[in-house]
Amino acid sequence: MSDITGQCLCGAVRYRVAHAEPGFGACHCRMCQRWSGGPFFATSAEGVVFEGEGDLVRYPSSAWAERGFCGKCGTNLYYRALQSASYEMCVGTFDDTGQFVLTSEIFIDRKPDGYRFAGDHPRLTEAETIEKYKDYTG
Repeated sequence: MSDITGQCLCGAVRYRVAHAEPGFGACHCRMCQRWSGGPFFATSAEGVVFEGEGDLVRYPSSAWAERGFCGKCGTNLYYRALQSASYEMCVGTFDDTGQFVLTSEIFIDRKPDGYRFAGDHPRLTEAETIEKYKDYTG
C-alpha cells in the first residue's frame, strides 16, 4: 500500500507514509501492554513524514528503540528501532484501517489468558521474538 495517511485523536499530529505493509502484527510484550493498554497493533511503514512535529513526543523506551505519541491528546503513533529507517505504525491511527489484516503475533507467552486472536498466522514466544530481532536490540 502506498501514499496513505493517518493522524492522532486530536489531529495535531498527522502523517503520510510512502509505503505500508497490508499485514499487521500484535505484540504482547509487557512494555507494549503498558504503553497501549493491551496488545500493540502495528504495521511496518517506510517514508514516514509527520506534520505537527512540535506536538510529536519521542520517548526512548529502550537503548535501541523509541516510541512516538501526540503530546496533546496522548495518542500512540509508532514504535521504531533506532537502527531502522522503517516505523511500526499504530494501525488504528491510519485514516483507512479497513485494508489491514492481522498476520502475526509476538511475545505470545506474555499475553493475558483472556483473549485469543483468530486466524492462521505465526505466533512467536518471547525467546523466538528476541532471536528473530536480535540485530536491532544490540
